[in-house]
Amino acid sequence: MKPEHWIERFAEGAGVQSPSAEDVEAILDLAGTAAHASERTAAPVACWIGARSGRPLDELAEIAARVGGGD
Repeated sequence: MKPEHWIERFAEGAGVQSPSAEDVEAILDLAGTAAHASERTAAPVACWIGARSGRPLDELAEIAARVGGGD
């Protein structure tokens, strides 16, 4: 199954609107920032935290960039 179709069906099942292509790109960028700054595990968890926060994706990207340098 193509990812776009899976995402659409998952969003439907979850009762939310499927993300736009621009949102998918921003989500992947956020996941990439988290994974490269830490470990691969950080990517899905960062996206989950971002979704729970309700903050816009551009704001989450800024937060992730700030966190990325700190150990």
